[in-house]
Amino acid sequence: MKHSDKGQRFFERLLAYSAEPDAERRRTMEKGLWEDFGVKGAVFVLDMSGFSLLTQRYGIIHYLSLVRRMQATTDPIIQSHGGKVVKYQADNCFARFPDTREAVEAAVALNLAFTAENIITPPELDISISCGIDYGDFLLIEEDDLYGNAVNMACKLGEDLASPGEILVTAQAMERVTGQPFRYDPVDFNVSGVRIEACSVRFRAGE
Repeated sequence: MKHSDKGQRFFERLLAYSAEPDAERRRTMEKGLWEDFGVKGAVFVLDMSGFSLLTQRYGIIHYLSLVRRMQATTDPIIQSHGGKVVKYQADNCFARFPDTREAVEAAVALNLAFTAENIITPPELDISISCGIDYGDFLLIEEDDLYGNAVNMACKLGEDLASPGEILVTAQAMERVTGQPFRYDPVDFNVSGVRIEACSVRFRAGE
């Protein structure tokens, strides 16, 4: 991938960090990278459900066509809720938002949009998604890549832990929502000995 001068400098600085034997200088270099590339906000990760099975059953064209439809649906909805798509990677969408509320509202809107689309498509063309959301500091590179614990946590929730149609938000991210709260069920996960406290958002009628 071709990077801008700023992005290239970021990766050059990472290499310099990895080659620096002095711990104090590494700490200074790390601080500088966070000052130049660090941002704070909500990280949103969307994962499409069941695609290994769909690809095996229907082939790569079928898979890619649904990925493209997912992208066409997600981008305007994310933008309309104040967010920005950072990147699409395979059948995942990575986006960032100013805060938790906007990210959760976008996740709800996306689930409802795909549910509506699925009414008029045959089952093999239905799209189901799972979403993970966290809030915190992360590194944003050229507006097309991002790294950090908040990114890792959103990925873990959206890709590995959320069921199809589920929105999982870390408990600490949900605490940021003021005013009328979302309805949710507290859930706990234990991943490799690490406890993750999260909230499963209830957004469908009857939940």
